[in-house]
Amino acid sequence: MANNTFPAMTPAQNVVIDTSSLSASSSSSVWDRISNWVSENKAVVYTVAGIAVVVTGGTVYYLSTSSQEPSAPRKSKKERRKEKKKAEEEKKVQQEKPAAEDKKVTIEEPEELPEVDETTVDSLSEETRKSYAQKLKAAGNKAYGSKEYNRAIELYGKAIICKPDPIFYSNRAACYNVLSEWEKVVEDTSAALAMDSEYLKALNRRAIAYEHLEKYDDALLDFTASCIIDQFTNRQSRESLERLLKKVAEKKAKEIMEAKGKKLPGSTFVTNYLQSFRPKPIPEGLDVDDLDEASGKGQLRKGYLAMETKTGEGYDEAAQAFEKALELGDLGEYEANALNMRATFAYLHGNALGALEDLNKSIESQPSLVQSYIKRASLHLELGNKDAAVDDFELAITNNKDDPDIYYHRAQLHFILGEFAEAAKDYQKSIDLDPAFIYSHIQLGVTQYKLGSVASAMATFKRSVKKFEDVPDVYNYYGELLLDQQDFQGAIDKFDKAIEMESKTKPTAINVLPLINKALGIFQWKQDSKEAENLCQKALIIDPECDIAVGTMAQLLLQQGKVAEALKYFTRAAELARTEGEVVNAISYAEATRTQLEVQERYPQLAERLQSMGANFGGPPGF
Repeated sequence: MANNTFPAMTPAQNVVIDTSSLSASSSSSVWDRISNWVSENKAVVYTVAGIAVVVTGGTVYYLSTSSQEPSAPRKSKKERRKEKKKAEEEKKVQQEKPAAEDKKVTIEEPEELPEVDETTVDSLSEETRKSYAQKLKAAGNKAYGSKEYNRAIELYGKAIICKPDPIFYSNRAACYNVLSEWEKVVEDTSAALAMDSEYLKALNRRAIAYEHLEKYDDALLDFTASCIIDQFTNRQSRESLERLLKKVAEKKAKEIMEAKGKKLPGSTFVTNYLQSFRPKPIPEGLDVDDLDEASGKGQLRKGYLAMETKTGEGYDEAAQAFEKALELGDLGEYEANALNMRATFAYLHGNALGALEDLNKSIESQPSLVQSYIKRASLHLELGNKDAAVDDFELAITNNKDDPDIYYHRAQLHFILGEFAEAAKDYQKSIDLDPAFIYSHIQLGVTQYKLGSVASAMATFKRSVKKFEDVPDVYNYYGELLLDQQDFQGAIDKFDKAIEMESKTKPTAINVLPLINKALGIFQWKQDSKEAENLCQKALIIDPECDIAVGTMAQLLLQQGKVAEALKYFTRAAELARTEGEVVNAISYAEATRTQLEVQERYPQLAERLQSMGANFGGPPGF
């Protein structure tokens, strides 16, 4: 998944081991982490009976929960070409003309069509009724082809009187579809599906009608059932499903964003972001105890002190203090710092444009404050303006070429863009200027790993463990690297070491990522879902608003087929997401999970079929 968001610049949120793995802190958000092997904005994830089905870029992946090893080899190019050709042929067959629905009988409309109604049909023999029905249907097809839709509706109706048939109902629904009479489309397709529950054209037509009627839940269910029936080979159905899921998610995301107002993410997220900058003392002049909190400077000092608690309450207090400091004013030389910090918390609240405005003012007030250029570069990247981000790093270097934070964050930009060689150079430059910052070492090791130099990466981590033996983060991320290599025992040992060290810190300031990583490791290694859940629950007790813990818990439950429970966590993740894009991703998972429950209830045979399909396809390891 494309890492183009502001938090991707943080150390603990952006230590990416490999795109096929799901480390607990491997990318810009929990949704990147959960599905970072799926192309962004091209993925639809559905899970039925414990089988995750991922549609991405026209390809279908099935993740079986029963085994981590692929149960069938990857298809050859020849087989894939054959499947593609078959799908194209099916698409051609699936055109909207009702005449193509039944090629078995082709009867030209006679000069005089049989007259029949509900009062006279009972007097006809069964054979006569069948004959009349076919003649009336053929005449209806001809009328449809001539765009005489009301005439076609009349003829199909008479055919139905003679012999109720799902094709007749579906053909009449096609006429109502052209006339945009959506309620009648639903009525006729429902009648067709009552006779043939796997009638694809009827399912797709009803789904389209439900979408027009803004009955999105029903539309999602029908599109999902349609995709399962044709084994995800029909591109049109897949794209419809994807489009509708995105529409539903975007609509609900706007409602959630409007309702949640200003709310910081969990303390784990905030701490990891703030730690991406080397720690600095409170600006000189603000480090005195007798500053009046009724003054701008007093509030600025209060904000800095509150940040040091590394708790949710402390971060809320800091955000309010920085806001109050600027309202009170009279900050003098500290105005740029106050704007910089208010921008930081505006970003953390999900207000990128507000943060950008404050950073512009901060730079204007004090051009030498390098951190403002770095944060603005990150924001430009989030807003999709790579060139502006690059320019800001150059401006920062112009003002202070020896600030190691510049090179660390520019390395993050290169890393996000896949420019690993350039990233490695900047991480090394950051280390050369200040070897005491642990995250430069960690990210250098990860980048070496991405470049394919496993030996160099391992050596970097081993040196880091020796140099930072009292820092839990180094063990946590070393464990992620080992986990990616399936050295499960080594990985768990490192996570345990990190957990032990974290437990000695202030309880409310514990970093829960090692707990979540251990949960993933235990599940991948021993399939011990109970222990994995327990570890996630511990993480959530410490930080109830940790989006990574919530998302991981949802996935663990889904893997076990506990769909109703998983849905609660996916919904919670949507509430915790910071930006609208992250909310959309979370809701997409929630809606897919909700649809699974309905599919299992309404179409149990489809759930069984999908489970059978899952046994014949391999997926990425683990989650």
